[in-house]
Parts: sequence; structure tokens; C-alpha cells
Amino acid sequence: MSAAVVVGPARVAGNLFAFALDVLVALFRRPFQLKEFLLQSWFIVKVTIVPTAFVAIPFGAVIALQVGGLIKQFGAQSFTGSAAVLAVVREAGPIATALLIAGAAGSAIAADFGARRIREELDAMMVLGIDPIQRLVVPRVLAVMLVAVFLNGLVTVVGVAGGYVFNVVLQDGTPGAYLASFTALAQLPDMYQGMVKAVIFGFIAAIVASYKGMNAKGGPKGVGDAVNEAVVITFTLLFIVNFFISAIYIQLVPPKGM
Repeated sequence: MSAAVVVGPARVAGNLFAFALDVLVALFRRPFQLKEFLLQSWFIVKVTIVPTAFVAIPFGAVIALQVGGLIKQFGAQSFTGSAAVLAVVREAGPIATALLIAGAAGSAIAADFGARRIREELDAMMVLGIDPIQRLVVPRVLAVMLVAVFLNGLVTVVGVAGGYVFNVVLQDGTPGAYLASFTALAQLPDMYQGMVKAVIFGFIAAIVASYKGMNAKGGPKGVGDAVNEAVVITFTLLFIVNFFISAIYIQLVPPKGM
């Protein structure tokens, strides 16, 4: 029993890694499905942009309130804007983007592939000599990665703006000091790190959703289970990968001096 508990997840992890390698190889294979890529990009934007905008506001507000209150205790209110921007750009933006991408776009991709699997459409494509990974998975992976970058920018802008409003209105902050302190602690590599995180998180969400959907079994119930498993696995991987990326970034890029 104990061996099965270990072997099962290990087999899934190995198959998921092999699937990711197959997708990476297929990225450079021609022809590229441009129409499918554009359709999937537009679909992902439609299902994620409104929730992202609404989630970004409380993210920025909570960060501004917590950071502002903490900094005020140390008498460094002039750095509230910089600290809030640093938290949004480095962590809150990519994480919020990843959660929404995994929850909205990832679940839709897993459900789509799961329905195709139980209708045996994927098997029919392979019989006809069409590679489902190149034809269906690659456009969705690239679409999710592209949209994740733009959503990360949206979360960052809305989060910083929301933090500004809440800091000025609720904490009696000075608008000029909030804006002037942006560059006190934050630096350009922080923005690059956020964009890289968004791309990696989008790749992970699309890979997991595609893999679980294409391996769904057991009819409609199996499709629902695949969607749930895809979201849970993606969330877990995102937080683990985020930790390692942040740790590596802190070691490679020194903090900005005062």
C-alpha cells in the first residue's frame, strides 16, 4: 500500500514532465497553427481580463494597508509607495495572474481536452496522422503565456493604482511622496522578474491543464475530476516554483541601495 502511494504520484510527475518536453519540442515544429493561437488568445482574454481587474484592486489595497501600517510604525512613511510597488511587481502581480490563469483558462483547457478525449476525437486525429500536441496543445500553451504577460501588467498597474488610492484616502498618505518613492527601493530587474514569472506560470498552467484533460478517463465525471486535479496541481506547482524563482532572484540581483 505504501509503495503504491509513492509510485502513483511519481509516475504522474514523470509523465507530466515527459509531456512538457514533448510540447517544448513541438513548439519549433511547423506548420504553426496561427488561427488556433489567435482564437485561444482571445478566448483566454475574455474569460480572465474582468476577474483579473477586480482581483487586482483588493490585492493592491491590502498590500498598501499592511505595508503602510508597518512602515508607519518605523516612521518611514515616505517609502510606502516604493514598498507597495515592490510587493505588487515582485509577488502579488505574478501570483494573482497565475491563480486566475489556472482557475479560468486552465480549467477551460482541461475541460475542452477532456471532452475531446471521451469523444475519442484525439484518437481520431492520431489515426489521421495529426499530432494533437502540435495542433491543439502548442497554440494554447503559447496563448496562455502571452496573455499571462499582459494580465501581469494589468494586475501591476491596477494594484499600484489601488494602493495609491487607499494609502492617500485611508492612511492620510501624501500623493507626491507615494509617487516619488517608487524608485527608492524598486528597480527595473524587479519588473523583468515579474514578467518572467508570468511566462513560466502561464506555461505551467497550460501544460498541467492540457495533460490532465488529454488523459481524462471515466466519462463526464472523469472530465470534472481532471479539471479539479489540474487546478489543484497547478496551484501547488505555482507556489513551489515561485519560491525557487524568488530565492534565485534575491541571490543574483542585489537589493537597491538607499
